[in-house]
Formats: sequence, C-alpha cells, structure tokens
Amino acid sequence: MSDQRRSVTILGSTGSIGRNTVELVEADPATYRVEALVANGSVDLLADQAKRLKARVAVVADETRLAELRDRLKGSGIEAAGGATAVIEAAARPAQWVMAAIVGAAGLAPTLEAVRRGAVIGLANKECMVSAGQLMMAEVERCGATLLPVDSEHSAIFQVFETDQRDQIEKIVLTASGGPFRSRSLAEMEAVTPEQAVAHPNWSMGAKISVDSASMMNKGLELIEAHHLFAMPESQIDIVVHPQSVIHSLVAYRDGSVLAQLGSPDMRTPIAYALGWPRRIPAPSPRLDLAAIGQLTFESPDSVRFPALALARRALQSGGAAPTVLNAANEIAVQAFLTGALSFLGIARLVEDALNAMGPLPLDSLDDVMAADGWGRAHAAAALRAGRIR
Repeated sequence: MSDQRRSVTILGSTGSIGRNTVELVEADPATYRVEALVANGSVDLLADQAKRLKARVAVVADETRLAELRDRLKGSGIEAAGGATAVIEAAARPAQWVMAAIVGAAGLAPTLEAVRRGAVIGLANKECMVSAGQLMMAEVERCGATLLPVDSEHSAIFQVFETDQRDQIEKIVLTASGGPFRSRSLAEMEAVTPEQAVAHPNWSMGAKISVDSASMMNKGLELIEAHHLFAMPESQIDIVVHPQSVIHSLVAYRDGSVLAQLGSPDMRTPIAYALGWPRRIPAPSPRLDLAAIGQLTFESPDSVRFPALALARRALQSGGAAPTVLNAANEIAVQAFLTGALSFLGIARLVEDALNAMGPLPLDSLDDVMAADGWGRAHAAAALRAGRIR
C-alpha cells in the first residue's frame, strides 16, 4: 500500500522557522512524512529532528560536521550527507512541499532547485526574492511551481489578495512593528548594542532577521519581495508602523475597501497556512483577543532614523543587480555589527556605500546573481577593512 501522506523537506530545519515547521509536522504524523532535513551546522538538533521525524536524509551544510552527523545517526537508517552540493541535492529530492528557510543568499540555489522540479514551496527566505526575484518568478512560471509566502506580511497579503481582480487593487500595505528602537533618537541608536538589537519586542526570531527588523532593513527587503511576489510596482506598496503586530498587512481596493489579515504575532500561523494549503490546519498559536489588546495604533516610518527603507526603494527603482547588492552588503554589515566591528547606524551607511559604488552588473542568470552578490560582499568587506564606514 502506497504512502498517501504529503512528503515534506525542510531547508533550514534548525532555525526559528524550521523548528516551528518541525513542530507542526510532528503534531500530525498521519498527514506528513519527512523526506529531507537540512541545517547549517547544528548537528545535535538536526540529528534529533531527523530521528524523531524519521526523515529519509539529513544534510549538514558545513561539510566538516558530516562525520559527527553520521555518528549521531548511526543505526537509525537515516542517510547523512554534507556540503553545499548535498544541500541542493536535498532540495531536488521528490518532496511535494518544501520549506525554504535557509537564511540569506545561501538559500537561493536550493530554493531554485525546488522550484525547477515544480514543488509547492513555503518561502521564508526573502533574500531569494530580493537577490533574484525576476529570475525566481520566471522559473516559477516556467516550471509550474507554487510559491506560498511564509513571512507574516506576505502571507497576510496572499490571503486577502484577489488575484482575479488585480486591476482593482490600489495598493498593498506592509505593516512594521518598528522594532525595539522605534522611539529612540539617532544619538541613542548610534550606541545600540547587538544584545539590544536582537531583543525584538513582539517576535521570536534569529539574530540576523532581528537586527534587520531593528534597522527596518527587513521591511525594505519585504517591499522588494512583495513587488516580485504580487507583481505590484514600487509606487503601489506602502509601509506603515503598527507596534502591536496584530494586523500583518493590508490590501486596498478601488472601491475603498481595505482587507486585512489579523492574528497574534506567532510565526506558526503563516507556517501552518503554507503547510496546509489549500486547506487550513490547526496551529497552536495564541488566539487573538482584541478586547484584551484594547487598541491598535499606526504611524508613518521615520526615514531619517531608518534610512534602510529609502535604500530599499532606491534599489528597487534602479532595478538590475541593485537589490542583489543591497542584500549582499546588508548581510556583511549585519554580521559586522553582531561581532562589534560596525555600529548599528553603520549598517545603512555600509549598504549605501555599496549602492553608490556599483556599476552596471548583468542579472540574467544564477551565475550573474552570484557574481553581483559576491561583488556586494567584497565591496562591503573592503570598506570595513579600510575603516571608511564605522
């Protein structure tokens, strides 16, 4: 008798999104079976997840940890593999549904591999769309893949976006919590520490995305992602600060209607929506109690204290490789900040420096994307070494 369960691969299973996905899959073993789990270097957790979920293969991107993974999986019957090629091979395995949650540009190649075999993909890696959105959407169309956005904002838009009435949409509105420094002055923000930046007031996330949220670069990346996912021009994408993180995004229509998706700030809700699609499945997220919340507030983002938003709009308007360079330089900048080599406000300065310096770069293939990404990283790293940006 054949196994009728939905087969699942989780790229980035040990990160925040991956762990939540594992929790939902593990809660319903009658519906899901796991084809592959992929992690960067968290071998102990990866092996534990693989054994609990009876995965067919577990892959560690850091090939130096492969022997350790094999040792942890000894006697389990689970195949172990390691290295960048093995990550792509995991994405190529015949899972019907793939969670793409590898952080940063490293997630681009395996996500494209899943797209090219026509899988249903829960897309939690916004950098794929920022770095290679045009290429990614062309491959989705060519290969008949399905992209289901997992970011809470894009999931919200997806749920209230009337595709058959696209011409009736005036704009989409991404909401932003404002992060932990929403009310701080520029002088205060200059002295921000990594520990303060990763302490998000509403969401539990990894260090990189938490810093991006604090600088509001995360919202700039989401703006670029929304442009590609929903084929909306930059001029029809707004951003509003909503500190309670209850309304996750909105779509405004020509008749004056504004449709919004609401929920508690818990990533298990959009993950469950993507995992169960086209039906809804149970999720253990806290239920929304509007009376207990009392009020919902909104304000315009401050472009002076949060210049990352203007940089993202500039990159999207410039087109070509500009968003790729923006993302690459930002990844270098965030890492430098987390290690104490760059100030918090220096993140945006380093990204702006890379955008100012870039010349024409082609973006017609994955090789072009990786070359532009490499240029952005190299330029940002050189600027840091030279001490030009602090």
